[in-house]
Amino acid sequence: QVHVVQSGGGLVQPGGSLKLSCTTSGRTGYTWPMSWFRQVPGKAREFVAGMRWGDSRASYADNVKGRFTISGDYGESTVYLQMSVLKPEDTAVYYCACRGAQAPVTTVATNYQYWGQGTQVTVSS
Repeated sequence: QVHVVQSGGGLVQPGGSLKLSCTTSGRTGYTWPMSWFRQVPGKAREFVAGMRWGDSRASYADNVKGRFTISGDYGESTVYLQMSVLKPEDTAVYYCACRGAQAPVTTVATNYQYWGQGTQVTVSS
């Protein structure tokens, strides 16, 4: 069974940077999508970025493209989200998600079976 554990997050000033980590306890498939979502109170969970280990292509939400970078290390079963030029509207709880099948990266949260515990990112001066 796949267990997902996150680390990172915290308080950062606008324009600053922050890096999140996500490690799976247990092996995931090389072709399984790994993605980051975020959520604010009263709103649906929102896709941020997604990838598959070994792929050169990654997917990003329009409002983070050019500022966020998703990457991964399959040998360590770890996925990262490097966030830069952070804005107050980036404030949210960020979740790491794993889709437990050979499938494309999608922006639909219900397509992912395994989730991290979430970590708070607050962007404020």
